Amino acid sequence: VQLVESGGGLVQPGGSLRLSCAASGDYYAIGWFRQAPGKEREGVSCINNRDGTTFYADSVKGRFTISRDNAKNTVYLQMNSLTPLDTAVYYCALGSRAFVVATSTHCYGMDTWGKGTLVTVSS
Repeated sequence: VQLVESGGGLVQPGGSLRLSCAASGDYYAIGWFRQAPGKEREGVSCINNRDGTTFYADSVKGRFTISRDNAKNTVYLQMNSLTPLDTAVYYCALGSRAFVVATSTHCYGMDTWGKGTLVTVSS
């Protein structure tokens, strides 16, 4: 299983970016996590591949949207109304083992991680 992220960069506050994650192999859930400087990694958004349930962190609800294109084996994170607080390294991760948890309120147990892509929101 491999993950290849793309789409990070520098954007002004209020702007938008779309992250992409090409995922090969089978998995139960896939999602995006982020780690800001000096902070712990946090879950941003996930999709349960079994039933389509999506998870969003409270801090991104209404601004970020996760989606997938099964034909392209790609998951996207559309990020709108970005603020400097969204500045972080964003990681794509998936769970290929049955114990992964991806519900509307929780997302954890990922076992495969991408290398990350930097998102900087600054004027």
